[in-house]
Amino acid sequence: MESQFYWVEMGDVPQWLLETPTRASGESFDEPWMFADGRALPDPGSIKAQISHPGRGRAFVFSVIEKAPIVSEEVANVFRSLSPDDVQLFPVSIEGLAEPYFVVNATKVVDAIDEARCREVHHHDESDPFPEYAGEYRWIYGLRIDPSKTGGAHVFRLKKFKTAFIVSEEIRSALEQVGNLGVSFERVTGPNELARA
Repeated sequence: MESQFYWVEMGDVPQWLLETPTRASGESFDEPWMFADGRALPDPGSIKAQISHPGRGRAFVFSVIEKAPIVSEEVANVFRSLSPDDVQLFPVSIEGLAEPYFVVNATKVVDAIDEARCREVHHHDESDPFPEYAGEYRWIYGLRIDPSKTGGAHVFRLKKFKTAFIVSEEIRSALEQVGNLGVSFERVTGPNELARA
């Protein structure tokens, strides 16, 4: 039986909203999207995240603009134990909270998109406002990946579609055991129930 993988996305549940992490001084990073870029990073030093909209604190959320995964210590321990070679965990202080949180930086990018099995794909092209993204995916509906091309990784980003934060069945199950998540899981392996005609 093939391995199952899931796209982790912001969940449709009541929750707080957090800003993109910055340096502890409040200064933005030169590349504020770096925590969603799928590469190993040098230690960024002390970082913090402001609450942009108060609400129910969750154990796993994404920052509202750059989609940096921000997690509680219990969730960080899931990644530490099940996927230590796939992620970096950077401590981040959240305004007004004493308990530790972490930015989860997926360090691997895999070329595993199975475009023929995706429901609908949209590519960037040269006429886009951002020509540097030409050839990459603008968005994918009904995303499907080929699990045989994941190289044993449990957490990764996808080549040409780094927006997607992908985790294995083992990670998903362990995260659901923690509970109080502000994310949802969309399966990206197996048959696509709404496949293209």
